[in-house]
Amino acid sequence: MDTGITGSGAPEFAADQLEFFEKRIRPLLVTHCFECHSGGAAKLQAGLRLDFRDAMLTGGDSGPAILPGNADDSLLIHSVRYESYEMPPSGKLSGEEIGWLVEWIEGGAAWPDEERPELADGPGEFDLESRKAAHWAWQPLAAHEPPTADWVMRSPETNGQAVQRLPWETIDPIDRFVARGLAGAGLAAAPPIDRRGLARRLHFDLIGLPPAPEVVEAYVADSSPDATERLVDELLSSPHFGERWGRHWLDLVRYAESRGHEFDHDAVNAYQYRDYVIRGFNADVPYDSWVTEHIAGDLLPDARLDPNTGANESILATGFWFLGEWVHSPVDTRKDESDRFDNMIDVFSKTFLGLTVACARCHDHKFDAITTADYYALSGYLQSSDFGQVRFETLESDRGIAERLAESDQHFRNELTSHLAAHGIRLVDAEESTGASDQPGVAGPSDVTQPAPEGRAGDPVVLIDYGKIGPNDFLQNGFLFGPGPARPGQLLPPDQTARSKDVDAAGALSGGLRVQGVSAALADPFWNGIRSATQGGAEHRGRLGAIPMAGRTLRSPTVMISDGAIACRVRGQGQVIACVDSHRLIAGPLHNETVQAVPASETWQWVRMNLGRYVGHRIHFEFVPDADSVLDVALVAQGPTNEWLAEYERREAEREAQAAEQQRRIDALAVEDSPTGERLRELIDGWITRRRELREQVRETSRLAMAMVDGAGVDDQILIRGNPSTPGQTVPRRFLSALGGEAGPPIGSGSGRLELAKRINDPENPLPHRVIVNRIWHHLLGRGLVSTTDDFGVLGQPPTHPELLDHLALGFLAEGRSIKRMIRRIVLTRTYQMSSHVDRDAFQTDPNNSLWHHREPRRLDGESLRDALLAISGRLDPSLGGEPIPIHLTSFMEGRGRPGQSGPLDGAGRRSIYISVRRNFISPFMLAFDTPVPFSTMGRRNVSNVPAQALILMNDPFVVEQAGLWAARVLAEPVAAPGSTTPESLAATRIDRMYRSAFARGPREEEVAAAFDFLGIGSGSGETGLTDDASRWADLTHALINTKEFLFLR
Repeated sequence: MDTGITGSGAPEFAADQLEFFEKRIRPLLVTHCFECHSGGAAKLQAGLRLDFRDAMLTGGDSGPAILPGNADDSLLIHSVRYESYEMPPSGKLSGEEIGWLVEWIEGGAAWPDEERPELADGPGEFDLESRKAAHWAWQPLAAHEPPTADWVMRSPETNGQAVQRLPWETIDPIDRFVARGLAGAGLAAAPPIDRRGLARRLHFDLIGLPPAPEVVEAYVADSSPDATERLVDELLSSPHFGERWGRHWLDLVRYAESRGHEFDHDAVNAYQYRDYVIRGFNADVPYDSWVTEHIAGDLLPDARLDPNTGANESILATGFWFLGEWVHSPVDTRKDESDRFDNMIDVFSKTFLGLTVACARCHDHKFDAITTADYYALSGYLQSSDFGQVRFETLESDRGIAERLAESDQHFRNELTSHLAAHGIRLVDAEESTGASDQPGVAGPSDVTQPAPEGRAGDPVVLIDYGKIGPNDFLQNGFLFGPGPARPGQLLPPDQTARSKDVDAAGALSGGLRVQGVSAALADPFWNGIRSATQGGAEHRGRLGAIPMAGRTLRSPTVMISDGAIACRVRGQGQVIACVDSHRLIAGPLHNETVQAVPASETWQWVRMNLGRYVGHRIHFEFVPDADSVLDVALVAQGPTNEWLAEYERREAEREAQAAEQQRRIDALAVEDSPTGERLRELIDGWITRRRELREQVRETSRLAMAMVDGAGVDDQILIRGNPSTPGQTVPRRFLSALGGEAGPPIGSGSGRLELAKRINDPENPLPHRVIVNRIWHHLLGRGLVSTTDDFGVLGQPPTHPELLDHLALGFLAEGRSIKRMIRRIVLTRTYQMSSHVDRDAFQTDPNNSLWHHREPRRLDGESLRDALLAISGRLDPSLGGEPIPIHLTSFMEGRGRPGQSGPLDGAGRRSIYISVRRNFISPFMLAFDTPVPFSTMGRRNVSNVPAQALILMNDPFVVEQAGLWAARVLAEPVAAPGSTTPESLAATRIDRMYRSAFARGPREEEVAAAFDFLGIGSGSGETGLTDDASRWADLTHALINTKEFLFLR
């Protein structure tokens, strides 16, 4: 009987396939097809329904709509390509959308197991509480008493019969949970692996490198009961631990050093994030701190500093947000921003929460307790933040200097103001600055969802006024613009007045103090001279990339413009950049008007921009002085040029004249031969001296790194069906509703990301702690307790041992959220140390090994395989960190954006984690061995077995080269005194060393004999001279590299 359930006999699909359907295909079908081809259609057209998979397979009047695995012959593809029917009739889908449909059908047309629409109980409402209550992942962590289950082992010598039982009191609680599951199925665990195999397993699992033969021999010979613990501790303390486990983490954050898309532009300084990750794992940063640094490392009042250099480590973590693919010059900037935010939210939610929040971009999540409002609430955090290159090495020392500078400036300013007032010189107060009546409406900088307010008919509208801006909206990258805008009547020191960083005391009287006339953000030449040791003005080549932005940028609040005529009131020399929809657009044919030069001027001037094509878009402006110049900013207005601007200039001139008159009186007093004049000169000289002392403490040069920087708080709007052209209601920034987001405290100033990090790290939040311990289990045992490591939702798999998962999560919390401690605990268990011997009966009972009755053999990943080749050949360079090594380009790696430089074949001997990762030019070696293309979170790599792998190991020039180097190393190593050994014994010794290097064991007799035959030694051949034939030995090393034992961990 047909039950109406599509899952009956339906194929099973991988979680990533279902996620692709939910994110790309279902929204497309809903938007363009359901009106005519669904159960909800007023009149079903052509007898075709596209709202469930069976209907698409059956088709309508013209036959099946799709042929899974064969997109080109599918009617749906013919129709959307306008090759037969022209669907949708309202307009052809974009090439990208058609490509999604092709990819979906070619992959088998994945569709989740769900009821057919006509048999469901109507559309129903989204019941978040019911969904939350029905699914295990949302439930609180529960403490479970470890079961009293003995550890029962079997032996291969007894045909799987149990031969040993260890009382439960003597084994780790982890093993007791596993033992209970095995006992319930009537199974016994595999015997433990031998010490040589365990040493090799531990080395590859913990540091990703093969063990040195002498380390293995020492471990095997060590009979002390804590020998394994000491080996584990040694590996955990190795600097190579961070390289191994850092690579796991980089898979989660789609790490790459280029942007992909058409020209594969550089992701400038991305490698600083990679090095941060390696250092962080080596330092065993507590996981709650790790999460906080990633989400809000730029906002921490007490950032984690490098103990040797004082560099800000915490801010580097925020670079992960920006490791995704970027379109360098998008035509539709709003859609581009939506797509970028989608990827950022997708990576964030999968990495830290194990949830597919991005599936709620277009509609409430089809299966999980995640609403569309949740998605856009998180998007608000991104709208409220920005990208920047930061001077991370000097950031904290500069911050301290900036604070002391501000205190000193205020001190001398107060002293001077009081002294002048006592002698009849009263400075203009800030309150006497431009009043509200002087300007038409001032746009609220945080209210970007509404057009800027209207003033009088025909008047410009002031978007940003640095005379009225609040402290939370005064934003900058660095400290160049001081602690806040200068106010009318504010005294400026002579070196700031002279617009130079080098003013001596003698020059103070000629330059003198200056009185500020109008409110403005002023660049302080105190900071001129700072330099970048690495590239990083921007993400693009050409004009925009040449602007020295790091540490020198004033950022306006975000506004939504309603008129494209923009006028900036500025003084000095530099550049104005309009960042549209959070994108610094390359100043090319499409967006040339978004960057405007400010010609050098000592007086205030209007700089105009024509941003008419961006009306209705979110924009913020960035003001950057040219090198060793200054740039002051008073306001930004939009609208027509008219008499209002002339009136503004007249009032500005009046205030400047008033300030100049006060200036004249101060200058006169400064040259008086009187106690009053002498005291004034003492204060001025003291101010200059103090600023010079502080300037000498500035470290001018710093490397740069990509990072997130805070902006003004902005809440995002729900985009109806994910379409940027149809914005809906505004959603306040908050955490997920199912985790109490709506009950959270209101966000204060700024983005609120620090508050978001606190909500995620809350010990009552079960998800991040379950997710990270599951990831650790996955990397150590080959499969997580939850096999879908990035999806703990309904479409993911439930845990095989839910009580064990919670036991690990609670233990992780109790032990300070230490990743190293959790790893140490797991690898010392009998579960981890089981051999890979498979019992036939156990396999029939539990073919997927869900109960862990043996350790599944695992092929080395691409990085470990390559690094192992470098290690055994002697070519490995063990140094840590640094700029990426250019990828070696083969003749087949062609296309736009191809790097101009090909790196060395062996990557200069550096570990694989240091080889440049370019999205459009991934190493063929790495791709063959399943290194993921970095576009989204990949917590569980595919493990394939394809002919390309064997071909690479046989023919790849890198592999052949390393085999030759290994052979040369073997031949060069001293064995015994010359003349004291026979050719056969010499060869046997060399073969023994090779086996111990490759397999952590000596060769068996038959293996030595086979090697002798291969080399042509003995057996009456009479060719004893072949014992030193490098080519023969290279062939032998190459053969060993191609063995399963070399490629797999047992």
